[in-house]
Amino acid sequence: APAVKNFTLNFTITNLQFTADLQNPSSRRFKSTEKVMYHYTDSLLQKSSIGPHFTGCKVTGFRSGRHRDDTKVDAVCSYKDSASLARFDREKLYQELSTMTNNVTKLGHYSLDSSSLHVDG
Repeated sequence: APAVKNFTLNFTITNLQFTADLQNPSSRRFKSTEKVMYHYTDSLLQKSSIGPHFTGCKVTGFRSGRHRDDTKVDAVCSYKDSASLARFDREKLYQELSTMTNNVTKLGHYSLDSSSLHVDG
């Protein structure tokens, strides 16, 4: 069976105000924001070059950003490492995600800090 490999995905949302309840994984706000993040990140990664091998992301946390309305998102994503996936190319995946988020500015109804996207950073 192919091994499951992980990579980290980090980005900053500039129009989601960080509040203390976003640090609490059992809070309603954490759970609802996490759901929205899954919806957006999963659909992007399924359209990327690792799409057929992609198995999902898990939000590991939300952190406060530089400004009041910034929230940093940390996630660990997984894929099945198989022969048909030449090799995991984080540069290529970064470029694809960058393109799909309008040069790292849009994720659904969220705005992104264009210098905040990190793949496997």
